[in-house]
Amino acid sequence: MHLHKYEKYWLGLGIIGLIAFLLILGFGAFYLGTHPQSHGELIDPENLEMNEAFHEENLGLTKVDEGRYVLNVVASAFNYNLGTDESGAPISHIEIPAGSKVLVQATSPDVVHGLNFAGTNINMMVEPGYVSALEVQLDNPGEYTLVCNEYCGVGHHMMFGTMEVVE
Repeated sequence: MHLHKYEKYWLGLGIIGLIAFLLILGFGAFYLGTHPQSHGELIDPENLEMNEAFHEENLGLTKVDEGRYVLNVVASAFNYNLGTDESGAPISHIEIPAGSKVLVQATSPDVVHGLNFAGTNINMMVEPGYVSALEVQLDNPGEYTLVCNEYCGVGHHMMFGTMEVVE
């Protein structure tokens, strides 16, 4: 088989690029100890209340400190449980002051769900048996829609809520 000299150059360049990519990846993984994210916390999907964060009274938005909040969410059977108000009605809208740091913790008792506040960098996969957590700074005021971005069944389109970042 005869290769043109330009084909040899491009083939050599591709092989050099592949070797460089693998060396950089290996350096990061083995020498620097970089690893893909893993779920740090396991939870029994049949008994979510064993974890204090997912007790009924701890669901929703909780102020931890000045400018710091925790949002605990249970995604299940075509709804997001963001807690209940004083009358016992489910909450689907939360308000957070602009400039706040929010730790979002979510889990699911049934199937894989997504948790995405459209327009923010909050985008998580919520898996049964795991607690997904993400800490974000919410600086931009506005109303953001909470949607499930992982198909979870026939009622998937009914999973929504809103978060309003206020001045």
